[in-house]
Amino acid sequence: MRPNKLLGQHFLHSRTIISAIIRAAKVTRSDTVLEVGPGKGILTEALIHQARRVIAVEKDKRLCEFLRKKFSDAENLSIVEGDAIKTKLALPKKFKIVANIPYYLTSRFIRKFLAAQTQSMTLLIQYEVARRVCAAPPSMNLLALSVRAYADPKIMRKVPRRYFHPEPKVDSALITITKKKKSFFEKKKIDESVFFSLTKKAFSQKRKTLKNSLGINSHKRPQELTLSDWASVIHTHTRTAPRAYSQLNAEMLHR
Repeated sequence: MRPNKLLGQHFLHSRTIISAIIRAAKVTRSDTVLEVGPGKGILTEALIHQARRVIAVEKDKRLCEFLRKKFSDAENLSIVEGDAIKTKLALPKKFKIVANIPYYLTSRFIRKFLAAQTQSMTLLIQYEVARRVCAAPPSMNLLALSVRAYADPKIMRKVPRRYFHPEPKVDSALITITKKKKSFFEKKKIDESVFFSLTKKAFSQKRKTLKNSLGINSHKRPQELTLSDWASVIHTHTRTAPRAYSQLNAEMLHR
């Protein structure tokens, strides 16, 4: 079966990496796992032997048919044809995600499932994208900041391009995103809409200091701030400029 280039398909064929994914995801017999992009099922096969239940979402109709035949005897596996971003899935309150996702889907995928009842995400993504997701000051970005508000990201290992077919032009990385017991918003008593309104505005003008972009008395740029720094910025901003914030929030919500 030929990979579909339009869907960014590169099939993993290394048993060594499959074992590394299973270990990183810490899958147990009590877990429900959402697998996105199962491909030809090399990881699916390992997951159904480790998890209580596996829900595999595949966009390619040909692969769905292939997987249903290959795993016809697997009672704990459900194959769902569809786009993981758009398809409504019947998921339990807590579940783990394991996914091999293409570059164009990464940011949207992570943002969608961060706020869900996901226990963890174990992702195989392009190496440079993994570095962006796990970035820290002074190289912070909006995606990395958003991830850290809900979870702890970590690059587990680099995955050479030779472990895929067809071989992509770049290397990949295995990362884990483990949800925190209490999100940044709960701990710091910060409204999510305030946080995202201000950070989005600041990062849209990331060459400017916060003094110039947000009117805050700081000569730092957004990529230089930690999550804790942002808590201070937001508390200061909402306390000293509530009217300015209300106007900013209204503008952001209507864009």
